[in-house]
Amino acid sequence: MSAISEPGALPPVPVPAIERRRMSLDWLGVMPFIIFAVLFLIWPTIYLIAGAFQDNEGNLTLANIANLFQPSIMAAYWISIKISLASALLGALIGFCIAAAITLGGLPAWIRSPLMTFSGVASNFAGVPLAFAFLATLGRTGLVTSFLFNVFGFNLYAHGFNLLSFWGLTITYLYFQIPLMILIITPALDGLKREWKEAALILGATGPQYWRMVAFPILWPALLGTILLLFANSFGAIATAYALTGSSLSIVPIVLFAQIRGDVLQDPHLGYALAFGMIVITGVSNAIYIWMRARSEKWLK
Repeated sequence: MSAISEPGALPPVPVPAIERRRMSLDWLGVMPFIIFAVLFLIWPTIYLIAGAFQDNEGNLTLANIANLFQPSIMAAYWISIKISLASALLGALIGFCIAAAITLGGLPAWIRSPLMTFSGVASNFAGVPLAFAFLATLGRTGLVTSFLFNVFGFNLYAHGFNLLSFWGLTITYLYFQIPLMILIITPALDGLKREWKEAALILGATGPQYWRMVAFPILWPALLGTILLLFANSFGAIATAYALTGSSLSIVPIVLFAQIRGDVLQDPHLGYALAFGMIVITGVSNAIYIWMRARSEKWLK
Protein backbone atom coordinates (compact mmCIF):
# COMPACT_ATOMS: atom_id res chain seq x y z
CA MET A 1 0.00 0.00 0.00
CA SER A 2 1.24 3.47 -0.73
CA ALA A 3 1.55 5.87 2.15
CA ILE A 4 -1.19 8.54 2.30
CA SER A 5 0.28 11.96 2.90
CA GLU A 6 -1.41 14.28 5.37
CA PRO A 7 -3.25 17.29 3.98
CA GLY A 8 -0.93 20.27 3.63
CA ALA A 9 2.27 18.20 4.03
CA LEU A 10 5.09 19.19 1.73
CA PRO A 11 6.44 16.49 -0.58
CA PRO A 12 10.04 15.34 0.13
CA VAL A 13 12.64 17.26 -1.80
CA PRO A 14 14.79 14.84 -3.83
CA VAL A 15 18.55 15.17 -3.50
CA PRO A 16 20.08 15.80 -6.92
CA ALA A 17 22.22 12.98 -8.25
CA ILE A 18 25.16 15.37 -8.77
CA GLU A 19 25.10 16.42 -5.08
CA ARG A 20 24.92 12.79 -3.95
CA ARG A 21 27.89 11.96 -6.16
CA ARG A 22 29.80 14.92 -4.75
CA MET A 23 29.13 13.77 -1.19
CA SER A 24 30.36 10.28 -1.99
CA LEU A 25 33.50 11.66 -3.65
CA ASP A 26 34.20 13.85 -0.60
CA TRP A 27 34.70 10.71 1.47
CA LEU A 28 37.60 9.75 -0.78
CA GLY A 29 39.54 12.69 0.61
CA VAL A 30 39.51 11.31 4.15
CA MET A 31 39.98 7.66 3.22
CA PRO A 32 43.80 7.79 3.61
CA PHE A 33 43.35 9.11 7.15
CA ILE A 34 40.72 6.48 7.97
CA ILE A 35 42.90 3.68 6.60
CA PHE A 36 45.94 4.99 8.47
CA ALA A 37 43.98 5.28 11.75
CA VAL A 38 42.56 1.78 11.43
CA LEU A 39 45.86 0.11 10.52
CA PHE A 40 48.19 1.94 12.91
CA LEU A 41 45.93 3.05 15.78
CA ILE A 42 42.63 1.20 16.13
CA TRP A 43 43.71 -2.29 15.07
CA PRO A 44 46.95 -2.35 17.15
CA THR A 45 45.01 -1.08 20.17
CA ILE A 46 42.41 -3.83 19.80
CA TYR A 47 45.20 -6.38 19.34
CA LEU A 48 46.97 -5.23 22.53
CA ILE A 49 43.79 -5.23 24.59
CA ALA A 50 42.88 -8.72 23.36
CA GLY A 51 46.40 -9.99 24.09
CA ALA A 52 46.25 -8.62 27.63
CA PHE A 53 43.43 -11.04 28.43
CA GLN A 54 44.96 -14.12 26.79
CA ASP A 55 47.63 -16.62 27.77
CA ASN A 56 50.26 -18.16 25.47
CA GLU A 57 47.71 -20.73 24.25
CA GLY A 58 45.12 -18.07 23.42
CA ASN A 59 42.81 -18.84 26.35
CA LEU A 60 41.05 -16.05 28.22
CA THR A 61 42.72 -15.19 31.50
CA LEU A 62 43.04 -12.40 34.05
CA ALA A 63 46.50 -13.52 35.17
CA ASN A 64 48.23 -10.88 33.03
CA ILE A 65 46.23 -8.09 34.66
CA ALA A 66 46.92 -9.57 38.11
CA ASN A 67 50.66 -9.63 37.32
CA LEU A 68 50.60 -5.87 36.87
CA PHE A 69 50.45 -5.57 40.66
CA GLN A 70 53.91 -7.05 41.10
CA PRO A 71 56.18 -4.70 43.13
CA SER A 72 58.63 -4.19 40.24
CA ILE A 73 55.89 -3.32 37.74
CA MET A 74 54.07 -1.06 40.20
CA ALA A 75 57.39 0.70 40.85
CA ALA A 76 57.81 1.21 37.09
CA TYR A 77 54.32 2.71 36.83
CA TRP A 78 54.99 4.95 39.83
CA ILE A 79 58.27 6.36 38.51
CA SER A 80 56.65 6.91 35.10
CA ILE A 81 53.79 8.80 36.74
CA LYS A 82 56.23 10.94 38.75
CA ILE A 83 58.35 11.80 35.71
CA SER A 84 55.26 12.56 33.62
CA LEU A 85 53.73 14.69 36.36
CA ALA A 86 56.95 16.61 37.00
CA SER A 87 57.56 17.33 33.32
CA ALA A 88 53.90 18.24 32.80
CA LEU A 89 53.80 20.71 35.71
CA LEU A 90 57.14 22.32 34.90
CA GLY A 91 56.36 22.40 31.19
CA ALA A 92 52.96 23.95 31.86
CA LEU A 93 54.40 26.61 34.19
CA ILE A 94 57.27 27.64 31.91
CA GLY A 95 55.18 27.37 28.75
CA PHE A 96 52.37 29.45 30.25
CA CYS A 97 54.80 32.23 31.23
CA ILE A 98 56.27 32.30 27.71
CA ALA A 99 52.84 32.24 26.07
CA ALA A 100 51.58 35.02 28.35
CA ALA A 101 54.64 37.11 27.52
CA ILE A 102 54.06 36.92 23.76
CA THR A 103 50.28 37.40 23.90
CA LEU A 104 49.60 39.69 26.85
CA GLY A 105 53.05 41.09 27.62
CA GLY A 106 54.94 43.94 26.07
CA LEU A 107 57.25 41.90 23.87
CA PRO A 108 57.64 42.98 20.21
CA ALA A 109 55.07 41.44 17.88
CA TRP A 110 57.72 39.96 15.59
CA ILE A 111 58.86 37.54 18.30
CA ARG A 112 55.60 35.59 18.26
CA SER A 113 55.84 34.15 14.74
CA PRO A 114 59.33 32.58 15.02
CA LEU A 115 58.56 31.36 18.55
CA MET A 116 55.37 29.60 17.42
CA THR A 117 57.23 28.10 14.45
CA PHE A 118 59.98 26.79 16.70
CA SER A 119 57.38 25.42 19.13
CA GLY A 120 55.70 23.51 16.32
CA VAL A 121 59.02 21.89 15.39
CA ALA A 122 60.35 21.32 18.92
CA SER A 123 57.11 19.76 20.19
CA ASN A 124 57.66 16.90 17.72
CA PHE A 125 61.42 16.59 18.23
CA ALA A 126 62.08 13.46 20.29
CA GLY A 127 63.68 10.05 20.16
CA VAL A 128 67.35 9.32 19.48
CA PRO A 129 68.20 12.82 18.10
CA LEU A 130 66.86 14.49 21.25
CA ALA A 131 68.72 12.04 23.50
CA PHE A 132 71.97 12.64 21.58
CA ALA A 133 71.46 16.42 21.78
CA PHE A 134 71.15 16.32 25.57
CA LEU A 135 74.08 13.92 25.94
CA ALA A 136 76.20 16.31 23.86
CA THR A 137 74.99 19.23 25.97
CA LEU A 138 74.59 17.96 29.54
CA GLY A 139 76.44 14.63 29.43
CA ARG A 140 79.59 14.05 31.50
CA THR A 141 81.67 15.49 28.67
CA GLY A 142 78.92 17.66 27.24
CA LEU A 143 79.31 21.25 26.09
CA VAL A 144 77.59 22.88 29.08
CA THR A 145 79.20 20.50 31.57
CA SER A 146 82.69 21.23 30.21
CA PHE A 147 82.00 24.97 30.06
CA LEU A 148 80.92 25.11 33.71
CA PHE A 149 83.97 23.14 34.82
CA ASN A 150 86.59 24.93 32.68
CA VAL A 151 85.30 28.48 33.20
CA PHE A 152 83.78 28.43 36.70
CA GLY A 153 85.38 25.30 38.16
CA PHE A 154 81.91 23.88 38.85
CA ASN A 155 81.59 20.11 38.43
CA LEU A 156 77.93 19.50 37.66
CA TYR A 157 78.08 15.76 38.24
CA ALA A 158 80.07 16.07 41.47
CA HIS A 159 77.13 18.02 42.93
CA GLY A 160 74.66 15.21 42.34
CA PHE A 161 73.34 15.88 38.84
CA ASN A 162 73.01 12.90 36.52
CA LEU A 163 71.43 13.06 33.10
CA LEU A 164 70.59 9.34 33.29
CA SER A 165 68.29 9.83 36.26
CA PHE A 166 64.81 11.00 37.23
CA TRP A 167 65.57 14.72 36.92
CA GLY A 168 67.78 14.21 33.89
CA LEU A 169 64.95 12.55 31.98
CA THR A 170 62.48 15.14 33.26
CA ILE A 171 64.66 18.00 31.95
CA THR A 172 64.98 16.21 28.61
CA TYR A 173 61.21 15.84 28.35
CA LEU A 174 60.82 19.58 28.95
CA TYR A 175 62.32 20.19 25.51
CA PHE A 176 59.08 19.08 23.87
CA GLN A 177 56.71 19.70 26.78
CA ILE A 178 57.25 23.47 26.93
CA PRO A 179 56.67 24.07 23.18
CA LEU A 180 53.55 21.89 23.27
CA MET A 181 52.21 23.97 26.17
CA ILE A 182 52.89 27.17 24.22
CA LEU A 183 51.04 25.89 21.15
CA ILE A 184 47.96 24.82 23.13
CA ILE A 185 47.59 27.63 25.67
CA THR A 186 48.31 30.56 23.32
CA PRO A 187 44.84 30.45 21.65
CA ALA A 188 43.23 30.37 25.11
CA LEU A 189 45.20 33.45 26.15
CA ASP A 190 44.22 35.16 22.91
CA GLY A 191 40.59 34.49 23.86
CA LEU A 192 40.82 36.65 26.99
CA LYS A 193 38.95 39.81 26.02
CA ARG A 194 40.48 43.18 26.81
CA GLU A 195 37.08 44.41 28.03
CA TRP A 196 37.16 41.94 30.94
CA LYS A 197 40.39 43.41 32.31
CA GLU A 198 39.22 46.97 31.73
CA ALA A 199 35.95 46.28 33.55
CA ALA A 200 37.81 44.70 36.46
CA LEU A 201 40.18 47.66 36.74
CA ILE A 202 37.29 50.15 36.56
CA LEU A 203 35.61 48.31 39.43
CA GLY A 204 38.76 48.73 41.51
CA ALA A 205 40.48 45.39 41.04
CA THR A 206 44.26 45.21 40.92
CA GLY A 207 46.22 43.25 38.35
CA PRO A 208 46.73 40.20 40.61
CA GLN A 209 43.05 40.30 41.60
CA TYR A 210 42.04 40.29 37.92
CA TRP A 211 44.15 37.20 37.29
CA ARG A 212 42.98 35.46 40.44
CA MET A 213 39.26 36.23 40.15
CA VAL A 214 38.66 36.60 36.39
CA ALA A 215 41.39 35.30 34.12
CA PHE A 216 42.47 32.12 35.93
CA PRO A 217 38.90 30.87 36.56
CA ILE A 218 38.26 31.20 32.81
CA LEU A 219 41.59 29.64 31.85
CA TRP A 220 41.49 26.93 34.52
CA PRO A 221 39.76 24.25 32.36
CA ALA A 222 42.26 24.87 29.54
CA LEU A 223 45.21 24.86 31.95
CA LEU A 224 44.17 21.67 33.72
CA GLY A 225 43.31 19.95 30.45
CA THR A 226 46.66 20.92 28.92
CA ILE A 227 48.54 19.60 31.97
CA LEU A 228 46.74 16.29 31.53
CA LEU A 229 47.66 16.25 27.84
CA LEU A 230 51.31 16.93 28.70
CA PHE A 231 51.14 14.13 31.26
CA ALA A 232 49.85 11.67 28.66
CA ASN A 233 52.40 12.94 26.12
CA SER A 234 55.37 12.12 28.37
CA PHE A 235 53.86 8.98 29.90
CA GLY A 236 53.90 7.17 26.56
CA ALA A 237 57.32 8.38 25.38
CA ILE A 238 59.84 5.56 24.96
CA ALA A 239 62.34 6.39 22.23
CA THR A 240 63.91 9.32 24.07
CA ALA A 241 64.02 7.51 27.42
CA TYR A 242 65.43 4.30 25.96
CA ALA A 243 68.06 6.08 23.89
CA LEU A 244 69.07 8.25 26.85
CA THR A 245 68.98 5.88 29.82
CA GLY A 246 68.77 2.40 28.29
CA SER A 247 67.57 0.04 31.01
CA SER A 248 69.06 2.05 33.91
CA LEU A 249 65.71 3.74 34.57
CA SER A 250 62.80 1.30 34.68
CA ILE A 251 59.87 3.33 33.45
CA VAL A 252 56.80 1.58 32.04
CA PRO A 253 57.56 2.08 28.30
CA ILE A 254 61.04 0.55 28.74
CA VAL A 255 59.67 -2.38 30.78
CA LEU A 256 56.97 -2.83 28.12
CA PHE A 257 59.57 -2.83 25.34
CA ALA A 258 61.60 -5.47 27.17
CA GLN A 259 58.53 -7.67 27.72
CA ILE A 260 57.35 -7.46 24.10
CA ARG A 261 60.87 -8.21 22.89
CA GLY A 262 60.94 -11.20 25.24
CA ASP A 263 64.37 -10.78 26.80
CA VAL A 264 63.29 -10.57 30.45
CA LEU A 265 60.46 -12.89 31.46
CA GLN A 266 59.66 -14.32 28.01
CA ASP A 267 56.04 -13.25 28.47
CA PRO A 268 54.81 -10.94 25.71
CA HIS A 269 51.25 -11.12 27.05
CA LEU A 270 52.43 -9.39 30.21
CA GLY A 271 53.73 -6.73 27.86
CA TYR A 272 50.26 -6.47 26.34
CA ALA A 273 48.86 -6.01 29.85
CA LEU A 274 51.43 -3.26 30.49
CA ALA A 275 50.33 -1.57 27.28
CA PHE A 276 46.69 -1.95 28.33
CA GLY A 277 47.47 -0.17 31.61
CA MET A 278 49.17 2.64 29.70
CA ILE A 279 46.18 2.91 27.36
CA VAL A 280 43.85 3.27 30.33
CA ILE A 281 45.97 5.97 31.98
CA THR A 282 46.57 8.00 28.82
CA GLY A 283 42.98 7.47 27.66
CA VAL A 284 41.57 8.87 30.89
CA SER A 285 43.98 11.83 30.71
CA ASN A 286 43.04 12.62 27.11
CA ALA A 287 39.31 12.23 27.81
CA ILE A 288 39.49 14.71 30.69
CA TYR A 289 41.57 17.03 28.49
CA ILE A 290 38.92 17.00 25.74
CA TRP A 291 36.17 17.67 28.29
CA MET A 292 38.13 20.51 29.90
CA ARG A 293 38.97 21.96 26.51
CA ALA A 294 35.30 22.01 25.52
CA ARG A 295 34.38 23.83 28.74
CA SER A 296 37.13 26.38 28.20
CA GLU A 297 36.04 27.08 24.62
CA LYS A 298 32.48 27.77 25.80
CA TRP A 299 33.75 30.47 28.15
CA LEU A 300 36.13 32.00 25.60
CA LYS A 301 33.36 32.30 23.02
